[in-house]
Amino acid sequence: MRVNGTPTRTIRPLADGQSVEIIDQTALPHDYRCLRLASLADAAHAIRSMQVRGAPLIGVTAAYGVALAMAHGSADDASLDAAVARLAATRPTAVNLRWALTRVATCLRPLAAAARAAAAWREAATIAEEDVEQCRRIGEHGLPLLRACAGERGRLEVMTHCNAGWLAAVDFGTALAPVYAAFDEGLAVHVWVSETRPRNQGLLTAWELAQHGVPHTLIADNAAGALLAAGRIDAVIVGADRIAGNGDVANKIGTYLKALAAAASGVPFFVAAPRSTIDFACPDGAAIPIEERAADELRLVHGRDAHGLATHLRQLPADAAVANPAFDVTPAALISALISERGSSPASRAGLLALYPEEAHA
Repeated sequence: MRVNGTPTRTIRPLADGQSVEIIDQTALPHDYRCLRLASLADAAHAIRSMQVRGAPLIGVTAAYGVALAMAHGSADDASLDAAVARLAATRPTAVNLRWALTRVATCLRPLAAAARAAAAWREAATIAEEDVEQCRRIGEHGLPLLRACAGERGRLEVMTHCNAGWLAAVDFGTALAPVYAAFDEGLAVHVWVSETRPRNQGLLTAWELAQHGVPHTLIADNAAGALLAAGRIDAVIVGADRIAGNGDVANKIGTYLKALAAAASGVPFFVAAPRSTIDFACPDGAAIPIEERAADELRLVHGRDAHGLATHLRQLPADAAVANPAFDVTPAALISALISERGSSPASRAGLLALYPEEAHA
């Protein structure tokens, strides 16, 4: 995708062969800046602090984090295990993180320590390229579903939640990939973007849609039900942080409410995600760990003051009791279809296994 007209990815290796560069998503939408990650600590901090976010991008960043650990320290088994454990602890819900770490570790363990840094770098780059291609294919497979939802109003009205665009992956995105495909094909499309409080990741969606020229409108999260009930939405499409083996989906908090409202309004509700987001070993949504984030994400509001300077405003006392679950679970019964790089399927174990028959043993 493009930033200010320039083809850009969310993460890329630098020419020194010893570091990677990321877009600092905590600065968006006010500032566009890139950060250099040169160590395991840098990568872990970027994931934990949400400088990178989105399940696919978290996985790729973790893979590069292992490569950085092998390149800038000991590459023996103890160091490899420590690096994997440190990165795995950063975010518990997105299964892509564990998937990428397992894949890189499996690649490295048979190798001599001296060969591990170069191998880790290659494997991380391969994972990144696979993510790009998978997201592109999600766009291809999701486009017919969106096209079929277009009514007679003259343009396709799509609602999304959180950020599942290219900022959440290496490129193209998951839930927004079919939207971009529709727009690039010439289909008139308009996106309703919910804020997704308290992290306001909808603002990132609005920013990247604007960069690509896609018409959109930002709404308060609680406006979604009214828009759906009024018949103003043709389809809802979201991403996922983990899809259980039975088709239940964990995604950013508030997704479940949109799924309920969509079902009540007779509007299709789609979930788009690559293979790395599907956890066949997880039986159902009840088994998915839900991350509880810092209370100050609710107590403080971040933004710009009248002088354009970054600041925060306290909206609750420092000792106010706060619950801040980062994700909720949408039952498979509320999902019209799952969209992956292999096609679309019902949200069920049978549907998932039809796409991934090699996982029948899981």
